[in-house]
Amino acid sequence: MEALLALANWSTLLVCMVIKLPQVVAVLAARSARGVSLESLVLELSGFLVFLRYQSYYSYPLETYLEYPILIAQDVILLLFVLHYSGNMKQALPYIVIFVGGWYFLTLQKWIIDLAMNLCTLISAASKFAQLRCLWQTRDSGQVSALTWSMSAYTCASYSLLRVTEAPICRPDISFREVCCLPGARIRNVTEALSRIIQPSDYYPMLLIHVVA
Repeated sequence: MEALLALANWSTLLVCMVIKLPQVVAVLAARSARGVSLESLVLELSGFLVFLRYQSYYSYPLETYLEYPILIAQDVILLLFVLHYSGNMKQALPYIVIFVGGWYFLTLQKWIIDLAMNLCTLISAASKFAQLRCLWQTRDSGQVSALTWSMSAYTCASYSLLRVTEAPICRPDISFREVCCLPGARIRNVTEALSRIIQPSDYYPMLLIHVVA
């Protein structure tokens, strides 16, 4: 199980590093952003920014959100190309102002960042719906990259797997909690006892060792 989780984690990170490149290449090759929904792109970028701001605000370890700066950079590049080939490059500055202002606005009050984070799933779903609606209305996939969408589906599936494994840690079930007391034990006694207490076949989502000197 641990090997599967490690594979899902590292493969997701690697995919995220290049996930938007096929879409960028498709737009550049055709010199057209036909079929790519600007609304979807803006919503997706907003969700990424909220998630990154939330993680940094609460000082989460960098490895838990390392892929998001990469995703944001790719989305910004794609957004600029879409605006350029759509003839709306003059809208770039307002978008920059809104995103930068929103970045600082999110942390003015704790409840703002918490509420925004709770809406992240809705924002992500809305971005996908906006792209699908664009395809439905135009009846033309245009320059939409199937490879980018395939990689996006893979990352969604792997994220779901990784999030499920967080449940025992973030929401531990006390009915499965074990406590082992070693009264009067010293540090060297604990280290000697660990090999007997913890077996290689055991699985502990969270292991806490508390030694009182």
